[in-house]
Amino acid sequence: MNPNDRQSILANMTEDNSSILLRNASPELQADREVVMAAVINDGFALVYALPEFKADREVVMAAVNNHGIVLKYASPELQADREVVMAAVVSQDCSGLKYVSPELQADREVVMASVINDSYTLKYASPELQVDREVVMAAVSNYGYSLESASPELKSDREVVMAAVTNKGYALEFASPELQADRELVLAAVSDYGLALEFASPELQADREVVMAAVINNPHALKFASPELHADREFILAAVTNNGEALKYASPELKYDREVGLAANYQIGQKYQDWLQGYSEDM
Repeated sequence: MNPNDRQSILANMTEDNSSILLRNASPELQADREVVMAAVINDGFALVYALPEFKADREVVMAAVNNHGIVLKYASPELQADREVVMAAVVSQDCSGLKYVSPELQADREVVMASVINDSYTLKYASPELQVDREVVMAAVSNYGYSLESASPELKSDREVVMAAVTNKGYALEFASPELQADRELVLAAVSDYGLALEFASPELQADREVVMAAVINNPHALKFASPELHADREFILAAVTNNGEALKYASPELKYDREVGLAANYQIGQKYQDWLQGYSEDM
């Protein structure tokens, strides 16, 4: 396409090619506000190729961040501190724009709350004062449990907050306080959602048959994090491999060569394969 052909460029701008068209346009068209506005409306990332004066143009930047919030990164510092522009960015798609806003707005409770409700991961970019705000953190971890990583130490010790986090994403147990990693009910909730969270449970709970079995049912590889006593517990291993034969990998050497245990594991794996074959044939 001719980089000087204004009408053709405007007519052919789509979500898939607006950035490329603006990048390859002639200097005259890159300085054409209508062309730039059409580009960012179709694809916010076209702001990357806009001239500095357009990155400081409030209307252009607003159109871009409404499309992709993360392009706030390319806006002028003045617009990264513009509350209305920032609010538009944090509630749009690709909304991790909170990373690029001014420190004042990273400490703005309404802005941060809107951001974590839309994308809980952005809690990591909030001010320290808001990372200790229980309501803000609860909103974040309820949507994305792993955002517990960015919560204050006090809230990592808050049972209700941590329970909300691990119920949403079991592996958030990694960021809970040691006291809560030893909380049986909380750990059960975590490993039931994500078996490998057993790695972060207290040693006492890594030796708890019910907790470990819940983890193994979710993911047989969780047995790796069980206590050595359970690796060598014949009754427990037999129950584990009956549920999922892959758990045999983590049994003690003696039990790996136990005939009944081995047969149970092989039968379960074979049955699983037969179920897969049946499902595959039904889909054909």
